[in-house]
Amino acid sequence: MKQKQEMHLQDLRSASMAKTQQLVEKINKAHEAKDIASLYILEKEVQESNEEEILQHFYSNILDIALERLTDTLEVHRKIDLNEVQDFATARALYEYAIEHYSTGELSDAAALFEVLSGITDDERFSLALKMHWGAASQKLSFDDFLDKIADLNATQNNGTFYISAFSKEAQSLLDSAQQGA
Repeated sequence: MKQKQEMHLQDLRSASMAKTQQLVEKINKAHEAKDIASLYILEKEVQESNEEEILQHFYSNILDIALERLTDTLEVHRKIDLNEVQDFATARALYEYAIEHYSTGELSDAAALFEVLSGITDDERFSLALKMHWGAASQKLSFDDFLDKIADLNATQNNGTFYISAFSKEAQSLLDSAQQGA
């Protein structure tokens, strides 16, 4: 009986290792193709793997591609088109990167990223929302205060956007004061 359990456990480990290897191969293939959208499709599978090394590898690949795409976009003086899948995924990755900086207290870096993002897309709603983010970060408003005082998370959830897209009445006065100081 014990021998059967050990064999079953070994079979499960082998299957898990094979599945992990397949996931890593999918990530590498998407990275080689510079297909950021395909990486996001794999996100749930990566999170379910519960393997820290794979998670780090995964998000590092997304960020590498997003930064490369941002550089390419800036070099050719074009706007990111949020209706195009790869551009949408790029904007999402860069937004998440900026939010990561903001949430860890790196306000200057976050403000700079939000400012760039606010001017690089063809989507007016996204641009205006990122100006609110930029205004808050440049005014040294903590991320927690931004969420509590500026962002309207319920309305954002109803909007179905990947970014904070709805704001309190106080938000406009913040943006106005940030623009006057610029």
